[in-house]
Amino acid sequence: MKKTILSFAIFIVLGTLTSVFAQENETIFQNRGIWRSGGYAGISNKFTKIDGRFANMPEIYGGWFINQRLLIGIEGAATTNFIRVPELEQNFRARKMTYMYGQFGLMTEYVIASTRKVHLTANLMTGSGFTLQYDRRDFDDWEWDEWDDDHDENARCFFVMEPGVQVEFNLLKWMRFSPGISYRKAFNAKGNGLSDSDISNISYNVTLKFGRF
Repeated sequence: MKKTILSFAIFIVLGTLTSVFAQENETIFQNRGIWRSGGYAGISNKFTKIDGRFANMPEIYGGWFINQRLLIGIEGAATTNFIRVPELEQNFRARKMTYMYGQFGLMTEYVIASTRKVHLTANLMTGSGFTLQYDRRDFDDWEWDEWDDDHDENARCFFVMEPGVQVEFNLLKWMRFSPGISYRKAFNAKGNGLSDSDISNISYNVTLKFGRF
């Protein structure tokens, strides 16, 4: 009888130990690694203000999409419309002097509940901004040979960051529509008659995204 009880006890202990060692070592911060990898590109148009005037700014960005949550990539954008330069701020005399603002750098985007039809995203662009002035004449009147001499010298670069949020709609497996809002903040922008406050402003955007989500 004692041998039977002892054998039964040993069986229970061995079974318990086997179960314990077979379990995954659980921790507060699980290291699950990269279990799904994809990528996508976004084509966007931003509506904002530079020096208090309306600015239309196309944008493109894209990169590596990790675990259906985090995008790490690059971004570039620039204004396309006429933004008048006051006469006293002009670097050189021209018939139709305009400002150009652009930016490029690192883009990170965090997607919340990516598989749901409608969800939220939060993004952050950090990188370099630049301004320059140029004569916005008719296309046929442009003298391309003079571009480097007249315009590269008046380009001014500075640090810029732009956090934003979007509401995202999953239209197709490979396409999404994402209207949103962001705030552009310039740091130490000097030259061309524009200050940090002239460049920093809210942007409203509409974006189409294509890729493997």
